[in-house]
Amino acid sequence: MAEEARFESEHHNPAIQLLRYDEGESAGGLAVRFCFFNKRGRFQRSPLMISEDDLEQMRVALEQTPELRDLLRRMLGD
Repeated sequence: MAEEARFESEHHNPAIQLLRYDEGESAGGLAVRFCFFNKRGRFQRSPLMISEDDLEQMRVALEQTPELRDLLRRMLGD
């Protein structure tokens, strides 16, 4: 994982991660993972859901992840 934007919400810890592949066929490639961790810090294999009230916290967390932020901007076409 190259970068991670994460914050603590009432029920879980949402995260958006920038994954950089260093080996194999995907070497040099990037991927974005939308995930969350439970309150004990355990990775969860369910869809990430962020309430409208939590969007500002994720935006603030993304301020610390320049590569991830740029990749998300490309996805949005900005």
